[in-house]
Amino acid sequence: MDSFSFETLATAKAFRIAPSDTNYFAILFDPHKDKCEPIFVIEIFNVGGATPPNSHSHAHEFFYVLHGEGIARCGGTSRPIRKGDALLLRPGAEHVVENTGAGKLYTLTVMTPNEGFSELIRAGERVTLDAGDLSVLGGAA
Repeated sequence: MDSFSFETLATAKAFRIAPSDTNYFAILFDPHKDKCEPIFVIEIFNVGGATPPNSHSHAHEFFYVLHGEGIARCGGTSRPIRKGDALLLRPGAEHVVENTGAGKLYTLTVMTPNEGFSELIRAGERVTLDAGDLSVLGGAA
């Protein structure tokens, strides 16, 4: 096994979990491809998009906002989030992340342990990152 893994946005596989979902994921590193315990993705929320309310029994979930703005809701508290903000959700905390901005919301999302998240994402439909996604994530926007 190599001592490190490497990924680019041009080769990262992207998925939408369900056809009606308003967010999708570009997988950077995960147990399937990289034999690591956590999963690292770029999560992309369409305008008005949100995660469904969800929680994880054993996993911590981390969001770092790369671009855009939104609201994170957890435990009866809502916080605005924007570029440069970080959010850590503890196991068992039901939460929602919603895009409230005029453009897409992009987060680096890490869940550890994976707790089946990689498998859930990979079981979804393949999508392609569009030119706007590649521009924002590549630093051009």
